[in-house]
Amino acid sequence: MAELDAANLMKQAVGKAAADRVKSNTIVGLGTGSTTAYALEFIGDRLKKGELENVVGIPTSFQAEVLARKYGIPLTTLDVVDRIDIAIDGADEVDPQKNLIKGGGAAHTREKIVDALAETFLVVVDSGKLVDKLGSTFLLPVEVIPMALTPVMRALAKLGGKPELRMGIKKAGPIVTDQGNLVIDVKFDAIADPAELEKTINNLPGVLENGLFVGVADVILVGEIIDGQPTVREF
Repeated sequence: MAELDAANLMKQAVGKAAADRVKSNTIVGLGTGSTTAYALEFIGDRLKKGELENVVGIPTSFQAEVLARKYGIPLTTLDVVDRIDIAIDGADEVDPQKNLIKGGGAAHTREKIVDALAETFLVVVDSGKLVDKLGSTFLLPVEVIPMALTPVMRALAKLGGKPELRMGIKKAGPIVTDQGNLVIDVKFDAIADPAELEKTINNLPGVLENGLFVGVADVILVGEIIDGQPTVREF
């Protein structure tokens, strides 16, 4: 229980630090996940207090949309805006070059669209997400259209991966993304060239997007517990 409390303290601290970087009169990409959820809550608090005004969000998932409405963040779409000033999102792994693996929440396709379009992409993580090499602790998610599931899994195996269809928890059957597709989680013994692997996987017929985010992140905020207190540092 103490570990869970510490994790939540880190997530709260880094979420608040990210929310504090949002300015008035901006368009904000709203990421998905437990750490980003705290950022959305604090952005909503700042709007209610009058610390921010004229802020609108572009959600990366149904979860982000629901939370934004809950916290009073007005929403817009990519159809009607010509920019995204800042995107705030989490990550499942971060390497020393600021490359990421994302997709634990199966929202990486929409996340990559929004995060890549943002003038500043701010990543919020706890210290446990920092790795020396991508793929060290987290499987690589690949979103695939259902009819291509089997051939894509064969192709991923030929690339040296060990693919598994992601199954639901408290749900019979596989996870279905917001786009109505399936997610394959792939274990690679080593990802020597994340940029090349990202392109190679995305070129497989039937693949919509994968969870490698290479050269996209601008700022990494890391939450840590030091001497029992949550702290935030910029990576």
